[in-house]
Amino acid sequence: MLRATSNVVSGFSRTWVCLSALAVLLGLAVPGEVQAQGRGRAAGAGPALTARAAAPEDLTGYWVSVVTEHWHLRMLVPPKGEYAMLPLNAEARRVAGTWDPAKDQASGNECRSYGAAAIMRVPGRLHIHWADDNTLQVDIDSGTQTRHFRFSNAAPAALGREAGAPNSAAALAREWQGYSVAAWAALGGRGRGAAAGGSGHLKVTTSRMRPGYLRKNGVPYGENATLEEHFDTFSEPNGDTWLVDTSIVTDPQYLTQPYVTTNHFKKIPERSGWDPTPCRADQPR
Repeated sequence: MLRATSNVVSGFSRTWVCLSALAVLLGLAVPGEVQAQGRGRAAGAGPALTARAAAPEDLTGYWVSVVTEHWHLRMLVPPKGEYAMLPLNAEARRVAGTWDPAKDQASGNECRSYGAAAIMRVPGRLHIHWADDNTLQVDIDSGTQTRHFRFSNAAPAALGREAGAPNSAAALAREWQGYSVAAWAALGGRGRGAAAGGSGHLKVTTSRMRPGYLRKNGVPYGENATLEEHFDTFSEPNGDTWLVDTSIVTDPQYLTQPYVTTNHFKKIPERSGWDPTPCRADQPR
């Protein structure tokens, strides 16, 4: 059963989430610093670690969405014309006004609201695990989607040509989940995010997404949209472990400014409630 509550995150959690999001928005992240040093490893001391070996935190496991905001926009399919809190331009509103879920379903475009720019807002469960030493895989039961976070600053020999900018025909093809490049990042080099202390967070940048919907009711994002995400974990005194995803969508075609959201996930026992569903144009998940 999905978790939906407006008061599930304690005061401690809310404070930490706000501080993390503020640090991200102020541009305090320093990508690669953690990657280069690993858990306290001095710079220049031997070959670069793989992304898995350098990980400053463990994001693996099963996680369930906890809807702490905008419940009526995420747990339900919003009606046509509901654009609250979205920085849309006139063209985006015009396109959204033509939304027809039956037409999307019939034309094979039922996954438009399950693309990378929106999938973390869709209620569901995640399974995060390492596909290999330099690729973190995220399986999502809603829409049965899979994301791959490819680390670009691990050992080049281990990464091969695929890790950097896409350069093959397959990599250049636009997909719902786009092409994601990841890096471990430290926050300003001191405090909780200091690399020398072995802590930091995951930064993921996604491009080459197939055009889709930011919201279930047809609000569009275009093929030149980019997605920047910052993932962090923390634990509460009661033992609950949380994953926070701060998402920043930039789209010169349809948005007047970056669209920022924060998505919360709680760690759960393995495969608890795992429920793969197909993409559905007229359902919340």
